[in-house]
Amino acid sequence: MGDPKKQRRKYKRPQHLWKTERITEESELFKKYGLKNKMEIWRAKSTVGRFRKQARVLLGSSGEEAEKEKNELVAKLNRLGVLKTKSVEDILALSVSDLLERRLQTMVYRKGLVSTIRQARQFIVHGHVIVGKNIIDAPRYHVLKTEEEQIGVREGMQVINLEEGKEIREPAKG
Repeated sequence: MGDPKKQRRKYKRPQHLWKTERITEESELFKKYGLKNKMEIWRAKSTVGRFRKQARVLLGSSGEEAEKEKNELVAKLNRLGVLKTKSVEDILALSVSDLLERRLQTMVYRKGLVSTIRQARQFIVHGHVIVGKNIIDAPRYHVLKTEEEQIGVREGMQVINLEEGKEIREPAKG
């Protein structure tokens, strides 16, 4: 298992770094989700790959233990909000976009609390975004299904559209 104190990568780099189609695909995701670097895309790809690999293994196995693990995996992905149905076969259809949509940065932007995806990242890093009663300062934080409605801007903060100079929304009530 290794030493638990030793940090390891949570992603796998592509084998061919200079493939044009992969670079263009990653660039589109990079712009759409306002990511800091390509490592965030690689981390999401690795996570989706682990889920898919586990689903393939479970689909090939049978027995009580396999059924229990299938139900646990489906329940976990439903809790994360990545999977909409209760089928293990649908896990094989997961994409990187499904996982990136659940990041706090994307959720703040989609809720309309900020005007751009980059501004969402800045607000989160500066500690202006709360989930429930907790200040979250990591844009990569995966928002659970139960936490979706609890996302807000810290009390006393006003979100201002810098181009037009108008306030977008009132300060969050806490």
